Amino acid sequence: MNIAVLDAATLGEDLDLSALKEFGRVSVYPMTAPDQVADRIADADIILINKIVIRAQTLEHAARLRMIAIAATGFDNVDLEACRSRGIAVTNVVGYSTHSVAQLTVATVLSLACHLRTYHAFVASGEYTASGIHNRLSPVYHELYGRTWGVLGYGHIGQQVARVAEALGCRILACKRTPVEGVACVDLDTLCAESDILSVHTPLTDDTRHMIGAREIGLMRPHIILYNGARGAVVDEKAVADAVRSERIFAFGTDVYSREPLAQENPIWEIKDHPRVLLTPHMAWGAYEARCRCLQEMILNIRAFLKGERRCRVES
Repeated sequence: MNIAVLDAATLGEDLDLSALKEFGRVSVYPMTAPDQVADRIADADIILINKIVIRAQTLEHAARLRMIAIAATGFDNVDLEACRSRGIAVTNVVGYSTHSVAQLTVATVLSLACHLRTYHAFVASGEYTASGIHNRLSPVYHELYGRTWGVLGYGHIGQQVARVAEALGCRILACKRTPVEGVACVDLDTLCAESDILSVHTPLTDDTRHMIGAREIGLMRPHIILYNGARGAVVDEKAVADAVRSERIFAFGTDVYSREPLAQENPIWEIKDHPRVLLTPHMAWGAYEARCRCLQEMILNIRAFLKGERRCRVES
């Protein structure tokens, strides 16, 4: 059996993929360009992908392909209908990155709330040393204790973020289609209007694309900290960039972009050096422990498939 890993570099150089050898011959490619995908899957029985796009026309060249194992929860990069029609199993991985994403979400919000970029620059530049003053308290920062933290998308990650935020003394508001017992669930407009911090953790669908746009931003408090830990296109990036420049919102952080890596044409590029903007390279999911869990879950998915069992299947 032939196994092909098409974008191993996105999983980290420190991740040991040798366990995949139990299934057969393994070909590992650090990255695969769009025009290389068809050739690299032509003789594969199983492929492992993270961000690689698999469309119907690509599968025309994959006569042997039986399974696509995605190293992520989201599967919008795979044409599921085309896979169904060809009898190709598609699996994803859920729950592996909950603590990792929640950790970076809270770290980003805390950094923005406390102006850590600015304070670090003050020390690193030598200004603090030259000032002769024991401390500096400008720009002013505020406690998160007693503030309202809104969570858009209250799945595993959203719930973990809420637990950490509660430990900091925040009041939690959640926006979720199905109300959760014991949680203050509100509609999107209320979430935008009442949140001091708003973190986004909802999947990208036709319904959630640009869910946070100019209208929603117009409802927000000017001191709000907005964080996107979902998919780049869940927020209208131009509307966010405009809001940062006009100080319509206080601060913005994101780990995701509508096109990745971040393109210079993206409106977010224009605010990358703003002191109250914090950008990270889609790494929230990738703590070492989370990546190890991800790989182990993919191995379990492959084992189940080869036994004729259904596990984490998303194509049907």
